[in-house]
Amino acid sequence: MQRAIAGLLATALVAAACSAGEPAEPAPTTSAAETTTTAAAEAFPITVAADNGDVTIEARPQRILSLSAAATEILFAIGAGDQVAAVDSFSTYPAEAPTDPDLMAIEPNIEAIVDDHDPDLVVLFFDPGEVEASFAALGIPVIVQLAPIDIDGIYPQVELLGAATGNVDGAAALVAGMQDDIDAIVAEYGDMAAGVTYYHELDDTLYTVTSTTFVGDVYDRLGMVNVADPADADGSAFGYPQLSAEFLVDADPDMIFLADTVCCGQSAATIAERPGWEALSAVPDAVVELDDDVASRPGPRVVDFLSVIADAVAARGVSG
Repeated sequence: MQRAIAGLLATALVAAACSAGEPAEPAPTTSAAETTTTAAAEAFPITVAADNGDVTIEARPQRILSLSAAATEILFAIGAGDQVAAVDSFSTYPAEAPTDPDLMAIEPNIEAIVDDHDPDLVVLFFDPGEVEASFAALGIPVIVQLAPIDIDGIYPQVELLGAATGNVDGAAALVAGMQDDIDAIVAEYGDMAAGVTYYHELDDTLYTVTSTTFVGDVYDRLGMVNVADPADADGSAFGYPQLSAEFLVDADPDMIFLADTVCCGQSAATIAERPGWEALSAVPDAVVELDDDVASRPGPRVVDFLSVIADAVAARGVSG
């Protein structure tokens, strides 16, 4: 339940030989793509363990419906993009994703979805009410993937989608690449960032994240210290407390990261105009403007998010 709430608040890789003797008949030409597709098809039916329990998929899905922006990014990154029929209005990346502006992840119209897109697999980031049951009643398998609480929680979700879509190799390659890239960033910047205090802003009413969330874990990888942790010491806000300006002035973080540049139009300039914020050491020179989506989706671009944080620390010469 807590993971579902968190997900709402912080609302995707032949060889042959011939023996000596009489010339062999030419073998039929088969492309690597055809071989991979055939092997993937032979892997079905398959049962995967999703957050909504065991889900059986009878055949390699060809018309996937994604009602999860993170899942959309993962699907395209593992090579399943050509199997995706439609994605919800929040799935703005990658550009080639078939976004349906009328397709809502929160309260989807099941009848309209089936009529318009005829999906053979649906992926949700949570189950809003009876959505799963409604699709199941129509014989359409549903995979629910709740928001992971840390970076390591992304990897099994990638692998599950790889298995469910017949893209196991692509999923394995994505996971390995993400792990290597994250390790390299931490090795290069971890010593510099360790001990640096920060505030990560979700919106202009001062909702934020603590270290117990997926976003907080990204900063944790660099050894940074979240000034918001004391505000949700008992976990009652599920890692997403709302702070006050007074709290932030007292905490005086070394750096401020804005993940509300798109949703709320915030910038280094706008927060410098907030009453009392001129007293903060980070204002204006250690305020970092983030891409809201990159800074919130537990998918392949977590590497980009971590890289932006590391580069920002290095650019400002901040150390703990």
